[in-house]
Amino acid sequence: MAAPFVPGLELAGAFYTEVVRPLLDEAHPGLPHAAALLGPGSEVLGYDSQRSADHDWGPRLQVLLAADDGLAAEITAMLARRLPESFRGYRTAFHSTHEPGGPPRHHVTVAGLRKWLTGRLGFDPLLPVTTPDWLATPTQSLAEITSGAVFHDGPGDLSRARTRLAWYPGDIWRYVLACQWQRVAEEEAFPGRCAEAGDGLGSAVVTARLARDLMRLCLLMCRRYPPYSKWLGTAAARLPEAAPVIAALAAAVTAPAWPAREHALCQALEAAAVLHNDLGITPPLDPRPRPYFDRPFLVLDAGRLTAALRESITDPRVRHLPGYGAADQFVDSTDALGDTTLLRAAIAAGQL
Repeated sequence: MAAPFVPGLELAGAFYTEVVRPLLDEAHPGLPHAAALLGPGSEVLGYDSQRSADHDWGPRLQVLLAADDGLAAEITAMLARRLPESFRGYRTAFHSTHEPGGPPRHHVTVAGLRKWLTGRLGFDPLLPVTTPDWLATPTQSLAEITSGAVFHDGPGDLSRARTRLAWYPGDIWRYVLACQWQRVAEEEAFPGRCAEAGDGLGSAVVTARLARDLMRLCLLMCRRYPPYSKWLGTAAARLPEAAPVIAALAAAVTAPAWPAREHALCQALEAAAVLHNDLGITPPLDPRPRPYFDRPFLVLDAGRLTAALRESITDPRVRHLPGYGAADQFVDSTDALGDTTLLRAAIAAGQL
């Protein structure tokens, strides 16, 4: 029989406390380290379920050493010898879809803290975090480091890094919000134009694109790092403040024809503008939709919010950054978003 499902964070915490920590204390008493479950995986964001256990699943965590003095490989080998075959009904050595054809192995990652963080983010968050650092890092990556759970942090450096990355500095936040509203401004008139041209499918597709942008926008306004597409709707639906936006977007993307789609989309845009006004970071703006010039469809004119947010930025270097924003606001390839070198180069090129 399959083991009863245990949420991944709970499983990892118990595995560390009951198995991994005693082995570490015996082999290396007093070893300065942190233990956590961070990085990729639905369980890190708290979205795991029984379905999650059908691949890459079992007790896993990171043991992050204060100093990477060669102990990582030694501890990894010791755990391979001494870990039990199973824990809470789950095998401790299991296959990984990221290593096709490879042998089963344990998934206690042992590494130097700063090396591991730099490998995940592309920069060391225990050093001053720069504007390019923030903009080159996808929100999914920031969520993977600031979510999850820390089970032990003797030196405290992991907690300090997570605190530094908990949310954007004020001006960076305003800039990212401005660029997200700009994405809305660029396409908000297109669903109506597609419908007028007889392209119902095109109208629905652009509406869905706007829905994705508005969902990300709601998360950003509520100070939550948007996850990647599989969990975007789940994350947005958990925002009480954004409930009117999400309900209207659901109606917009399921509407059978343009008049109903326009009505729902306008409701979503107005509710998002109200949520913006509630932040109090710009003077209040009229949230009501209005005609798109002399064409027969309604828009929010979201560029007004972009301009107001840019005007609220105090650092002139941030205020005058290009209008396309952080890397995952203009890069959509999953492979590219996982390449920290590429993303940092893209942000650097845009700031020349």
